[in-house]
Amino acid sequence: MIKGSIVALATPFTEAGEIDFAALSSLVSFQLEAGTEALVIGGTTGESATLRAGEFEALLDAVAQQIAGRVPLIAGTGSPATDRAIANTRLAAAHGADAALVVTPYYNRPTQHGLVEHFRAVADQGGLPLILYNVPSRTSVDMLPATVQQLASHERIVGLKEAVGQLERLQALKPLCCEDFVLLSGNDQSCVQAMRHGARGVISVAANVVPGAFRDICQAAQRQDWVTADTESGRLRRLLELMAIETNPIPVKWALHEMNLCTAHVRLPLTPLSEEFREMLRDCMSALGMLNLGH
Repeated sequence: MIKGSIVALATPFTEAGEIDFAALSSLVSFQLEAGTEALVIGGTTGESATLRAGEFEALLDAVAQQIAGRVPLIAGTGSPATDRAIANTRLAAAHGADAALVVTPYYNRPTQHGLVEHFRAVADQGGLPLILYNVPSRTSVDMLPATVQQLASHERIVGLKEAVGQLERLQALKPLCCEDFVLLSGNDQSCVQAMRHGARGVISVAANVVPGAFRDICQAAQRQDWVTADTESGRLRRLLELMAIETNPIPVKWALHEMNLCTAHVRLPLTPLSEEFREMLRDCMSALGMLNLGH
């Protein structure tokens, strides 16, 4: 089962803008050593929208070889074109992915019926278990709970990353889905609340820089130790706020740069973290002991 602390891994680039495979290996090692339970490659945090031809496959090959089946490898394969999402999912299957994270089609704004047909087609033809991904703040389409209910019965649709960070959404989803269907939080700041109400983990941006903390939060939630989960999440509150101060993955890339794990380079049209925010992020990381540890 895909559950617990799952990192939406950033894609490291050199200053020249090419994938930095040495840094990628360091990032993956950092996650494995910290107890992260699954890795998402080529998602939003991995700058999927700007990956060039062949880079997605190269990322998957490198990470699949390194993790060697120790944790699930999840590939971001969504597209506004259904046939392209199917092709991406087949490609991911051929390059070692265990599951696909498929975002709702963006820009073309399908109806709820269109969402059902889209995801069923990808599940039928893509060759991998699917985790649906609902993030209306980016896609301008909101997959409603009744739509998720229709899809949850499909044998290859195994879960949902829900990034609507509202308790009411989780409360609406939980009774509609079968026990085997995995609800995952897609919002770091509300993930403890989500797990308290039925989510089985989080696909996290901030886990790029504090993977051990997210492991501890998820493990506490699994044993229903909400005091520990709330305390650890509260300790990270300022960091989680700063991870959203500009468009993801701009802040997390800068944080990884401060930790000497990779450069802060992001591909245009994204640009590095604005100077006005750099000192406050550095101060927050220093207060958490992140800079002193070298990680």
